[in-house]
Amino acid sequence: MEAITTVELIMLTVVSAATPLLLAATGELVAEKSGVLNLGVEGMMLIGAVCAFVGALTSGSWMLGIIAGAVGGVLMSMLFGLLTLIFLANQVASGLALTLFGIGLSSLIGIPFIGLPIEKLPTLSLPFLSDIPLLGPLLFSQDVLIYLSVIMAFAVHWFLNHTKPGLVLRAVGESHDAAHSIGYAVVKIRFLAVMFGGAMAGLGGAFLSLSYTPMWVEHMTAGRGWIALAIVVFATWKPGRVIIGAYLFGSVTILQLHLQGIGVQIPAQILSMLPYLVTILVLVLISRHSTRVKLNAPACIGQIFHPNT
Repeated sequence: MEAITTVELIMLTVVSAATPLLLAATGELVAEKSGVLNLGVEGMMLIGAVCAFVGALTSGSWMLGIIAGAVGGVLMSMLFGLLTLIFLANQVASGLALTLFGIGLSSLIGIPFIGLPIEKLPTLSLPFLSDIPLLGPLLFSQDVLIYLSVIMAFAVHWFLNHTKPGLVLRAVGESHDAAHSIGYAVVKIRFLAVMFGGAMAGLGGAFLSLSYTPMWVEHMTAGRGWIALAIVVFATWKPGRVIIGAYLFGSVTILQLHLQGIGVQIPAQILSMLPYLVTILVLVLISRHSTRVKLNAPACIGQIFHPNT
């Protein structure tokens, strides 16, 4: 029984570690499928985290907190969209600036709330099913954002591959000039995709401050936004693989914590670096198959669209 309890604990912590990555990576995938490269995921997650925490703490409602987190991410993404899609600023530079802005702004907003506790998001247990050994707590006794992360990944897969709007979004990412020539509003489509990415990043941040660590701590994303960006490349822009990537990187995050807990004779600083070292290693391995990556990557990703040309 003790071994089963340990396994359950490990699996539950992996799910929790993977959820913010899955939410943020799913949103970024949609943005990149439309041809926009937003490197501001880290900043949007931080704003989502602080907005969710402040919203839940001041209102007493976790639902309002989740909504506030999503809205915070959307507002940040709209700023990015304004710079890159309306004023045609460089997407890489704007994304980096958005991250720096999000780090500073979230710290400023969160000053009065540092260290204040809040009730963790309630779990949604299904009668009888949640009592099943091992699978019950894992599949049928989770909070709403964990369920939403998986649902949204499958919904994005269906949207991109089985709907006309999804096909249009992919067409804009593959050739914005061709899409514009047949009458599609490229800027509008990309702006909506960027906003969706912001909402998902905000929800990823909301999970961190409302469930994973139910309090506000500065820089609590700890680089998860960058890992989410790497997951999109790892998944070669396929939603199904995003789920695999998120849970793989989530497992690595938990692995370093368990190694520290059992007293492995490796400096704690090296173990803390493990998730990011694995991220770099995966990207290096992927780069060896650059042709395959280029075939799956949206052809117009990162390119500025000039509607008058």
